[in-house]
Amino acid sequence: MKGGVFSAPGDYIYFKSQVPLHKIPIGSKQWRYYDFGPKVVPPLICLPGIAGTADVYYKQIMSLSMKGYRVISVDIPRAWNNHEWIQAFEKFLDAIDVHHIHLYGTALGGFLAQLFAQHRPRRVRSLVLSNTFVETTSFSAAMPWAPIVGWAPSFILKRHVLSGIRDSPQEPFIADSVDFVVSQVETLSRDDLASRLTLTADASSVGPLLLPDSSITIMDTNDYCATPQSLKDQVVERYPGARQAYLKSGGDFPFLSRPDEVNLHLQLHLRRVGVEAQPDVIPSVPKDGSGGSSNEPNNGREDADDSSESDKRDSEAPSTAETAEPPLAPEATGSHDLGNQLLKMAKLSEGSDESATPPLPDAFFGDKQKLLVSGAHAFFGDKQKLLVSGALLNIACEFLILNLLPFYLGNCTLTGNVAAM
Repeated sequence: MKGGVFSAPGDYIYFKSQVPLHKIPIGSKQWRYYDFGPKVVPPLICLPGIAGTADVYYKQIMSLSMKGYRVISVDIPRAWNNHEWIQAFEKFLDAIDVHHIHLYGTALGGFLAQLFAQHRPRRVRSLVLSNTFVETTSFSAAMPWAPIVGWAPSFILKRHVLSGIRDSPQEPFIADSVDFVVSQVETLSRDDLASRLTLTADASSVGPLLLPDSSITIMDTNDYCATPQSLKDQVVERYPGARQAYLKSGGDFPFLSRPDEVNLHLQLHLRRVGVEAQPDVIPSVPKDGSGGSSNEPNNGREDADDSSESDKRDSEAPSTAETAEPPLAPEATGSHDLGNQLLKMAKLSEGSDESATPPLPDAFFGDKQKLLVSGAHAFFGDKQKLLVSGALLNIACEFLILNLLPFYLGNCTLTGNVAAM
């Protein structure tokens, strides 16, 4: 992204158009989250690291929900100590009417997942830990200015958050994941960054868990990672009976750089701990924007998505027809945005009559998209006519030039000879 403007991946744009973003206030905390998949399935809740947001797990939401799992991805709200975060997270689960959960946490998110499993053991059924740690003493020692982090300007906090990310040339898929996370960090406020740094620098450690090691999966990358290897080794030593899944590479954000492998390990973990997927209950996006899975907060408040125009735009999703086709496209490594879909449909119409239009999947396009596609067909049809006309004109010009040029040169030669005489 250096030296240019970050361009969001096509599959992320598609994800944003299909999965609604929820924002609900619970007490003094503002929760921002995605919830997608069959509501009858115990959810896998994804907790990001210090530099992540709920959006960084969009590849897991797209893939696992298509396989019949329910995935909830949340932002870490503003909390200034571990006890405050545990209480806030429990209130969040009560608000969305979720009782038993499976937690997937990376870096700081993995540490907070362990703390919640320690203090609320009845609610946590399993853990997936990635590039995380069991104590924050070393981070506290490296941040002597932690007591005044709340007064530091935003640019200093962002620089510190991103300081652990390697700035040298990397594999393209890892570089893309770094660019995406950096773009997400730019959306975080100063208070959000300060609270996350405070949680990281708050010297504490995870105590014994009632959760058996067989319900824990440790998924680490073997290449460079901002979490020191010594801290990752402590996690392995703490849970010797946990299943270990190592990725050859992936950097700090394997859920973005190696989504296929991460999704496979997550699916194997959920099967191993007894979560039964419901592939017959394909998620859909109803008109109320609930994502086909979310239970409305039971505190009697209206969805906070209606609190402002910007929230409405975030959670707005195209309406779908009553059909068995799911709104999410099958997972792919390439980017499939709306523009590519329009181009493909325009190509399909080349060999047909101008009045013939390929049938459009109602489950994929809403009314607005149908209008856009219809306009696109007309646009591409006119454009093709112009291209054909231009090609014929070029051929005619070349034919005339090639055939008339010898006569012109012959006349010039004859005129020159006459003048010489």
